[in-house]
Amino acid sequence: MTFKAALIQMRSGRDMARNLADATGLIREAAGRSATYVQTPEVSNLFEPDKERNKAICQTEATDLSVRAYSDLAKDLNIHLHAGSFALRGETGKLVNRSLLFGPDGKIVARYDKIHLFDIDLASGESYRESATFDPGQFAVTATLPFAKFGLAICYDVRFPLLFNALAKAGVNILTIPAAFTVPTGEAHWHVLQRARAIETGSFVLSAAQGGTHECGRSTFGHSIAVSPWGEILAEAGTDPCVTMVEIDPQQSATARARIPALANARPFTLKSF
Repeated sequence: MTFKAALIQMRSGRDMARNLADATGLIREAAGRSATYVQTPEVSNLFEPDKERNKAICQTEATDLSVRAYSDLAKDLNIHLHAGSFALRGETGKLVNRSLLFGPDGKIVARYDKIHLFDIDLASGESYRESATFDPGQFAVTATLPFAKFGLAICYDVRFPLLFNALAKAGVNILTIPAAFTVPTGEAHWHVLQRARAIETGSFVLSAAQGGTHECGRSTFGHSIAVSPWGEILAEAGTDPCVTMVEIDPQQSATARARIPALANARPFTLKSF
């Protein structure tokens, strides 16, 4: 069964209400173009590099403005609405970078906390310490929707192929990797990583992204992208906020895996050093 997916590219900022208004307009546009699955990027609700402000203003699932609004939107539009991630206060009181997938009834179908946190000093002089703000997740997550089985991941996770191998072996044929990639790493690696994860698992990859220069001064790469199980780029955005549509036939995943049965042919091995 084919379905229409929409990738919502955003340029989120420090104002949660404004981010929600921007997302709402694009989500409604996507639904109006017959999308039944709509994905927003990483940190859709708040793009805030200041860790202390993050800690001060982030809310729990029960109180976050965007969580309630996305639930209502999913129900109102009769879609599966995937919040690529929200910055939220987790159950322990610490912050989490959490992906939430809402069903057409407005209920949360699946939640995933980003496992791999981006801690790095770039040659450009920029420094990122996600672990200073967020707690890492502990569980890989799948979600079975009426039209396909989805595997949830977020941004930096894309560099850890064992996660996607595990998701594919669990029966996933659609990998989701919403992101807020930096420009230098995006220019160097975004396309090849997206295509690699698709090819090695025989899965579709759907990745909505943040794009452009944000009010805090940081820039993200954009280029929201949909990749086929054969590694072909099916649709791609530029750097501005927009809706990118793509029609998905999940059967193509089974076809790709039959042509190159890498998952089935994988064998255990023991490492020897000399």
